[in-house]
Amino acid sequence: MAILIDGKKVAKEILENLADETVFMNPVPGLAVIIVGEDAASKIYVNSKKKKAAELGFNSIVVELPENVSQQELLNKIEELNNDDKIDGILVQMPLPEHINKNDVIEKINPLKDVDCFHPYNVGKIASGNKPYVYPCTPKGIIRLLEYYDIEIEGKNTVVVGRSNIVGRPMAQMLLNMNATVTICHSRTKNLGEITKTADILICAAGKANLITEDMVKDGAVVIDVGINRNKDGKLCGDVDFSSVEKKASYITPVPGGVGPMTICSLMVNTIDLHRIQKNI
Repeated sequence: MAILIDGKKVAKEILENLADETVFMNPVPGLAVIIVGEDAASKIYVNSKKKKAAELGFNSIVVELPENVSQQELLNKIEELNNDDKIDGILVQMPLPEHINKNDVIEKINPLKDVDCFHPYNVGKIASGNKPYVYPCTPKGIIRLLEYYDIEIEGKNTVVVGRSNIVGRPMAQMLLNMNATVTICHSRTKNLGEITKTADILICAAGKANLITEDMVKDGAVVIDVGINRNKDGKLCGDVDFSSVEKKASYITPVPGGVGPMTICSLMVNTIDLHRIQKNI
């Protein structure tokens, strides 16, 4: 039976240490989250980020813009935050309305305030094997989990299922930079199970409920489930069929309580890291 990788526990420890640090910071780190429109899921995410930042004593603001806001108005707001010394990190909640060009918005954020690590400057740093100002939140959280549980990365066969710009691509590049042997799979991959069975570390970020089953996992593999889905019964589940896979894996993350808490935790760590860089601390 696999050892459970407890993201809630690890995130709690990290955030408690951060809270001890921010008490002595003056000025305090500042995080600005921009949300456009009334998407219910986005509002839940944004509120959780604001709440966590407030708990740590950050200067936390949420900028709410209407669905029909023009692209130029959104870019102007980002520029205003770029020039605000009280704000160290800027995050634009996705998805955006169709009339707004997502890439233009991301590129408008000052790379020094790019708390999500979406800007081409920071993405390019990772791709070229160099260090960005901060790393993307979810991949960063996954690396922290692996390190916390003393799971070796160097030289291991790692398979990443999913190629999104938020998780899959940067995750693969970060693992490669840590000397893992990396394979990326996606929706067009043939014989997916044959490839996933080669993984010492299997990271699933495909967004498809229970995609990974017991027969697709090698005995003793480390399984990291990034997926957040609803099964046929409407219950929260990951990309991994947890009940069967945990019998073969050596370590496994649950959903919820695994990678999710580490993503928000990493956002807070990134905000403080950007604060230190900008304030020369």
